Amino acid sequence: MPVFLGTFTPRLDEKGRLALPAKYRDELADGVVVTPGQERCLFVFSRDGFAERFARLLAAPVGSRQARDATRFVAGAAHDDQPDKQGRITIPPKLRTYAGLDRDLVVVGAMSRLEVWEPSAWAAYQAANEADFATLDEGVLDELF
Repeated sequence: MPVFLGTFTPRLDEKGRLALPAKYRDELADGVVVTPGQERCLFVFSRDGFAERFARLLAAPVGSRQARDATRFVAGAAHDDQPDKQGRITIPPKLRTYAGLDRDLVVVGAMSRLEVWEPSAWAAYQAANEADFATLDEGVLDELF
């Protein structure tokens, strides 16, 4: 399972294609799944990473309202794609609208996935959450790190 790190600032081309960060193209060569993420960003998973991450949703009982809602939201809007020879994937119009994407982007490595953000939304998220991160309890940090 690849680990995605770093921040990148690519641009969408006129056809709505995103050039994946060069350092992750090999890990994503077998295909990607792009889904709506939380905080109005997009999540980009490798195909295997998507299947592994959402295996619990597949196994959840149909009677679970939260599982049904999550499955519909994630799978119903998901877009699977195969990167082209230049490492580009297409971001469909509905997903671009969901995340407020135009031309400039911020792509953030979030360990198990890449996140695609509209630049001002990313800046606002960082500004709003930096203080919370700085004050995490040691116990929480010990569990994370």
